[in-house]
Amino acid sequence: MSSIVLPIAYASPLAYWVPLAKGQNITWEIHDHYDKQTYRNRTYIHGANGKQMLSIPIKHLGHKGHQKYSEVEIANEFPWQKQHWKTLQTAYRSSPFFEYYEDDISPLYSESFDGLMTFNIKVNQTIADLLDIHYPKDTTLSYNKNLTQQKDARSWANAKEKIPVTTPKYTQVFSEKNGFISNMSILDLLFNEGPGSVALLRSV
Repeated sequence: MSSIVLPIAYASPLAYWVPLAKGQNITWEIHDHYDKQTYRNRTYIHGANGKQMLSIPIKHLGHKGHQKYSEVEIANEFPWQKQHWKTLQTAYRSSPFFEYYEDDISPLYSESFDGLMTFNIKVNQTIADLLDIHYPKDTTLSYNKNLTQQKDARSWANAKEKIPVTTPKYTQVFSEKNGFISNMSILDLLFNEGPGSVALLRSV
């Protein structure tokens, strides 16, 4: 099975979880630069008014230039964790599995995290554990611009581009109002489908 290099995202979109659920060999890119408007500090959920973004505020450099993603710190002077958790509660409190997973997810929004990448890894590991999906430990050793032996999926971090992966369709809380919205955060699938999420991810 070919290997794929994936970026690390905040509560990753479903496209990331299709190869994870299928047990594909994955290497996480940990030596990339931080760019704006990516899934590194944002995720999208399906709320009452449709697609809704949750964005983590970060501490910016005081000068121009690239910053390593692994060195990006969260701007915790803003109450973003409280806001994100309240938004998730509002969007999913009526979903079939929110109460089932609430006690496992809520600590992510009360514990203190300084590094953005550290938080994102913790979120995704937690969700993988809840779904009984193996979370790969392999990471890149350095940044290699041109990959030859592995599939390069690092562009999937761009939140403005469509990821070329088919994702499953399922019943969302506000489907009747807004229709189905594809490739939402893994949290959307988790709260709506619970243990059935893995079978759906493997079905596409």
